[in-house]
Amino acid sequence: MAAVVVTVGGVRYAGAGGPGVVDARVQSALYGVGQPWRGVALVLDFLGEPVGSTLLVVAVVIGCLLGRRPRGAVLVVAGVGLTVGTATVLKHVVGRTIHGDGNLSYPSGHTAFFTALALAVALAAPRHRGPLVLGGAAVAAGAAMGWAQVALGAHYPTDVLGGWCTALVVVPVTAWSVDRVAESARLESR
Repeated sequence: MAAVVVTVGGVRYAGAGGPGVVDARVQSALYGVGQPWRGVALVLDFLGEPVGSTLLVVAVVIGCLLGRRPRGAVLVVAGVGLTVGTATVLKHVVGRTIHGDGNLSYPSGHTAFFTALALAVALAAPRHRGPLVLGGAAVAAGAAMGWAQVALGAHYPTDVLGGWCTALVVVPVTAWSVDRVAESARLESR
């Protein structure tokens, strides 16, 4: 379903340079928050930028390694990397802009990153086993970063939805792939 949402959104907003009807309504309710919420939005935004996101990924990888969860560390790096890479490619394919040419917006890379990191952490956690935990992590991370991006005017709401769904597609496939490679290596080492 997430792949369908990303695809339909990409087709719908291909080459667009403005908000859709839903975007305009949601954006009018969220854009331009005052303090202290603007400060919260700016912190979240920083965590999706190269320096902030790198610090987060390094911290999580160190935590996985200290917790003797090397497969989790691999999932975090691969899942987040592939999600951000996919979002970046999709931005160039779709070509939707915000605030003029050159500001590609669909799907939101910030939202894709933050959702992917939360999903990877939930999957790497020793006792994640429930879909409620995975779903909760994805919804909370996507909602927080998505809100920040719309509140700051960096993305349209549909960009955020596209970023969230991109992570929902890429991370589970990456987790499955990491597990298959790890199991194969384990079997070969016997």
